[in-house]
Amino acid sequence: MPDVIFNGPEGRLEGRYHHSDVPNAPLALILHPHPQFGGTMNNKVVYHLFTDFKERGFSVLRFNFRGVGRSQGDYDQGIGELSDAASALDWMQTHNPNAPSVWVAGFSFGAWIAMQLLMRRPEIEGFIAVAPPANMYDFAFLAPCPSSGIIVNGLKDIQVPPKDVLKLVEKLQAQKGITIHHSEVDDADHFFQEKIPSLMETVDEYLNMRLLGTDED
Repeated sequence: MPDVIFNGPEGRLEGRYHHSDVPNAPLALILHPHPQFGGTMNNKVVYHLFTDFKERGFSVLRFNFRGVGRSQGDYDQGIGELSDAASALDWMQTHNPNAPSVWVAGFSFGAWIAMQLLMRRPEIEGFIAVAPPANMYDFAFLAPCPSSGIIVNGLKDIQVPPKDVLKLVEKLQAQKGITIHHSEVDDADHFFQEKIPSLMETVDEYLNMRLLGTDED
């Protein structure tokens, strides 16, 4: 999987990109946790999400937000990071002009950015939000949430209490026209230490359902 450098709003952004062998493959963009708390594109959850989409024939990109690794710029409270994510999606679409669909996945801070990107880009047809920080950030912008997706969190998450995630899920599930799935991983903390296989099993079940065209209900 080659290293890539592409232009972002504040300079170069560093990423890892897999181009699918499948003609006109769908796209997936994976977003990493908080830059100021050690989040990078090489985070284990991010890596496993990337690999899952890669193995399903997607063209996939994960990248470092501004100020992380070799990406230029400075942390920008999520505002600039959303612009970075939009630039990353632009870059992928430029290289894949006939891609039929786009998915976005994010972990923690990355899930918050992913959900905002969802609101800006109608071509995104599915999302995976892992441990969205519902107690730290306002998710009220999801009104209405434009796409169906899954929210996954750990039941032993101290950083983001399960009750806050559940509140977000219930709010989204009340909206019409979309289906929000929710899964809680037993004994998993915020970082899914020792529980990444359980997390990915949940993600796989959901993607099998969505991508194989089975009924969501």
